[in-house]
Amino acid sequence: MKIATWNINGVKARLDAATLWLEEASPDIACLQEIKSVDEAFPAEAFERLGYNVTTHGQKGFNGVAILSKRPLEDPVRGLDGAPDDVQARYLEGVVSTDEGVVRVASIYLPNGNPVESEKFAYKLAWAERLIARAGELLANEEPVVLAGDYNVIPEPIDAKKPEAWTNDALFQPESRAFYRRLQAMGYLDAVRATTDEAVYTFWDYQAGAWQKDNGIRIDHLLLSPQAADRLETVEIAKDVRGRDKPSDHVPVIATLAV
Repeated sequence: MKIATWNINGVKARLDAATLWLEEASPDIACLQEIKSVDEAFPAEAFERLGYNVTTHGQKGFNGVAILSKRPLEDPVRGLDGAPDDVQARYLEGVVSTDEGVVRVASIYLPNGNPVESEKFAYKLAWAERLIARAGELLANEEPVVLAGDYNVIPEPIDAKKPEAWTNDALFQPESRAFYRRLQAMGYLDAVRATTDEAVYTFWDYQAGAWQKDNGIRIDHLLLSPQAADRLETVEIAKDVRGRDKPSDHVPVIATLAV
């Protein structure tokens, strides 16, 4: 089973790019972030024609997450508990049944948090705490879980071409990185780091020739529960997608599990 995460940076603006990549890579499950679309306006038919069931948790103009699955997505969960007044669409979870059992997947769009001195950083950390709580609940089920998404966290200096340039950024703050380590300490495996110790990136800014200079960062992650980690076979970062026409500033990351 191939499970992908991709911050698409606007599903309508990237629809051709998205359908082309899905036709080529054919992941069984694709978790999308920053769809920037309300549910009823999401171009589901384009993905359904490729054989995907579409589940969304959208928001007008901002945020929004989706899960595309070749098998039906069961028991969808939209949003995280703990903040009933939070209207930002950043979390979508569901279960996919396979011949070997079930796999639970979540599409996550963690808040950016910039500027650090603003309430946006406090919101990022509070949202992260809610995700920690949910991640713990999912571990208790002892089933394969893939927490896929744009975490807006640069875990280690190796995950940035120029780590010194991110010192004052919310993505590289000690608190942000500590949250990511806590997920790992709970038992979630960083799929990319489990398969390579090289400097690899998933995001290149549109500005200052970042793509041409390979000035990237790694902020899109697939975190696997122990039951999913036991089935991990390969991980791929589809870097070439960034060099195509009208690209997102992120690229897909794909894990293959033996399920």
